[in-house]
Amino acid sequence: MRIMCIGDVVGSVGCAFLREHLPYFKRQQQIDFVICNGENSADGNGITPKSADHLFTSGVDFITLGNHSFRRKEVFSYLDENPSVIRPANYPTSAPPGKGYAVVDMGFTTIGVINLMGQQNMDAALENPFIVADRILKEIDAKIIIVDFHSEVTSEKRAMGFYLDGRVSAVFGTHTHVMTADAQVLPNGTGYITDVGMTGVIDSILGVKKEIILRRFTTQLPERFELASGACKLNCVVFDIDRGSGRCTAAQSYELI
Repeated sequence: MRIMCIGDVVGSVGCAFLREHLPYFKRQQQIDFVICNGENSADGNGITPKSADHLFTSGVDFITLGNHSFRRKEVFSYLDENPSVIRPANYPTSAPPGKGYAVVDMGFTTIGVINLMGQQNMDAALENPFIVADRILKEIDAKIIIVDFHSEVTSEKRAMGFYLDGRVSAVFGTHTHVMTADAQVLPNGTGYITDVGMTGVIDSILGVKKEIILRRFTTQLPERFELASGACKLNCVVFDIDRGSGRCTAAQSYELI
């Protein structure tokens, strides 16, 4: 079974590029299931029902989120109602709408998707993601399990990969918008990449106009983010999963331009 995981989609320009390129890539690579991080899919960041629906109608099967999950209030009820969109499971249980994991019945197999967020350098009060992962794995019933670990720090992501090695099918990192060159199968059969990158404008800083970010760094003053425009890329990783064992047999990253 081939599972494709797409890096953070940035704004309407990223959504449009994904729609243009995803259907052909799915056919070419014989992809069975597509997971996409959509937490920046709305212009101005966050996700809205409109941007989520755009991703689904473009060929995405499942959406994961991150630290911008609740940026837009209009998505709150959508998170409660749509079983194919999840937010990080280690938000305090009393606060947010939505859920942190789900199981998809494909008929021939079941796929569990878990969304977790790192604690290091993230502006949120979060439960320990390692402990939450243990708790979820005791509850979830699926042959194949994929984890989106939305985290700033590479060491924390790497640690999560090894912590879950042999217990889940794959772990892919999101949040930094920069693809790492370490797609691999870990020793006990878990596919892994530290960060899958982004889907958005190439000539930008994480999808935002360069001059805005440069002024922010050089002046220390706040700036309103504006999305860049121009040629785009789509970053993703494809995991080959054995349906019988749930183990990953290959991991390959791609950049579509």
